[in-house]
Amino acid sequence: MASELASLALVSAAVAAAMAYARLATSRVGPGLVRLAALLPVLLVLPVPPFTFSPILLRTVSALFLVWLCGFKLLLAAGHGPLHPALPVVLFVACAALPIKLRDRGAEKSRSLPPEFLLSYAAKAALFAALISLRRIRARMPAYAVVAFDGAHVYLTLELFMASAAAFARALLGAELEPQFDRPYLASSLRDFWGHRWNLMVPGALRPSVYRPVRARLGAPAGVLATFLVSGLMHVLMFYYITLEAGTGEVTAFFLLHGACVVADRWCARQRGHVLKG
Repeated sequence: MASELASLALVSAAVAAAMAYARLATSRVGPGLVRLAALLPVLLVLPVPPFTFSPILLRTVSALFLVWLCGFKLLLAAGHGPLHPALPVVLFVACAALPIKLRDRGAEKSRSLPPEFLLSYAAKAALFAALISLRRIRARMPAYAVVAFDGAHVYLTLELFMASAAAFARALLGAELEPQFDRPYLASSLRDFWGHRWNLMVPGALRPSVYRPVRARLGAPAGVLATFLVSGLMHVLMFYYITLEAGTGEVTAFFLLHGACVVADRWCARQRGHVLKG
């Protein structure tokens, strides 16, 4: 435990220093290839810190925060993106290294969390505790129940962990933050699920960095497929941090299949006269 705390302190200090350098680079160099070159050393270093953790949870979460989310934020910062050098140093470091995004200045601000929000997360925490206690009988569950059990476990783990990080940042920084999830269990379609409800930090990073550039050149269907391809490859990388073994392609194929389904969903929605977002 002491060694993991020491690793966490070391990684936190190293990441803070790297993000402070990234802020300096973005403040001194204008958007473009020169800024990207200035940020390249940080992008090359970010995949290393997660390997300092032995526990799978710490290694995976740090990889998600640093390699995926932070990496894409820095890539966007080479152009414009969410990491503006005018942000104070502490706010810039927090927005880069944590799964948080500042609300737009025009968004409505709230000083306290509504009671229904707190009740919702209390219920989710209770359900998560129940799933943990039921994990000992997972091996005896039928296959369909295992899928539902694992899906609920992954969702609650991500939402509770990211909400905790966001709440910490909100209390520390006093800033209004965008939510990470929007009730994915109420999604009306795959398009709604992946684009507007599930792990919103990821589509928030992939939309400007992959979807929009590809859409501008090859059209919306190609943009969707390219986005899901990149998401699949990044998930393969996340699984590597979990298992320390090379992927075999199933995860990428899964996301490409979902990308094709989203393209079909968009086509059907357009035929019904629906107005599509993005």
